[in-house]
Amino acid sequence: MLKLFKKAADDAGTGFILPATHQIKAWEKANRKMRWGIPASDFAAIGSPPSLSPKDQIEGFIGSILSYGFGDDGRGQADAVLSGRLAWEYARKKHGRHTWKCQYIDFSKTDCFRLRPAAPARPRGFYYAKFRPGDKFLSLTVAKFRKTLAGDTGCGPEGIQLLAITHGHLTQLMNHRRMVFMAFADYDVAPYGFHDFFDALQMFCSNNTLGLGIGNVDQVYPLFGIPTLRFQ
Repeated sequence: MLKLFKKAADDAGTGFILPATHQIKAWEKANRKMRWGIPASDFAAIGSPPSLSPKDQIEGFIGSILSYGFGDDGRGQADAVLSGRLAWEYARKKHGRHTWKCQYIDFSKTDCFRLRPAAPARPRGFYYAKFRPGDKFLSLTVAKFRKTLAGDTGCGPEGIQLLAITHGHLTQLMNHRRMVFMAFADYDVAPYGFHDFFDALQMFCSNNTLGLGIGNVDQVYPLFGIPTLRFQ
């Protein structure tokens, strides 16, 4: 089973990350469908994605993903929780009954869900991040993964936006066991709602159902990789 999941490493770079033009069109479609009101000026301001340096490629980064920061956290940056919630709402509208969310995930309660305190703030509007698939970290806990970060970070809203908006084809690869599921290391979940943030968000697709779940940060989940983001 793990050999099938690790095939993601072999497929990386061959259609795994779509060209920026495809990602922009996906955002335009979602914006129309959900009536988010992302202004045309934001789309016009999207530049070219950053190119991967030799160091990026050696370290396993395979391309750049386009994300959007909604709202305001009160400090001039995006509301990272809102950015993830809106993407999940789009997934639910798009896939209907073929979605599932763990009952302990509540985007609306700060004592249940947050961007982890040490994570970098997300900018408002469109932004690119270099992406490394998580297959390298199949045997690592989220807690240990976080300790390895030195300038890079895990996925927060970018992960949900990746699978729900810009790269929906990846969910089918998951569904057919051709790529690993994903743990988003920059999202903290407190399952009991008392600031007991010992879980991280997980996303998967199995039996044609797109799921949003949680996993303990100190436990290894063999079918879940932990993707990495590198901001400019």
